[in-house]
Order: sequence, then C-alpha cells, then structure tokens
Amino acid sequence: MSDSVITVHIKPELNEKLDELARQTQRSKAVLVSEAIASYVELQDWQVELIKEALAEEGPGIPHEDVMRWVDSWGTAEELPRPEPNDK
Repeated sequence: MSDSVITVHIKPELNEKLDELARQTQRSKAVLVSEAIASYVELQDWQVELIKEALAEEGPGIPHEDVMRWVDSWGTAEELPRPEPNDK
C-alpha cells in the first residue's frame, strides 16, 4: 500500500519550530508531521469511541438543556435546584 499525499497550511511560527525539531532530531519534516497526525488521529479515535460507548449506555441521565438552565441560574435570585437524573 502506498502513502497518500496531502497538503496542509501551517503558521510560519509552527513551521519554524518544525524545522528546528527536524534539525535536532535529524528526521524529515514529513516524518514528524506524519507521526504527529497519526498520534492525533489515534487519540481522537479513542476518545470518540469512549463517548459513543457512554452515550449508548442505558441508565439515568440529565438532559443537557436542564443542566444548562441550572448552571445559568447560578448566582441569581432564582437559582434552580440541581436537576435530577431521569430514566432514558
């Protein structure tokens, strides 16, 4: 399987840091960028999978809107009580 080629735009400051890191590690910028993207994708994939699992779990939960209404009431004269979980 051959590698894919993509083009990315990065800020000049980041490019300078990448140049320096490539010099210090005696590795190409392409290798460093490829490894960085692979690491990022693995981390995001892991987090997304955990979020999907958590959302699929059966059990009580509090709707986001209820939590936000409660948080928005903090520090006001009409502060709401903490919302209670309801069954899914």
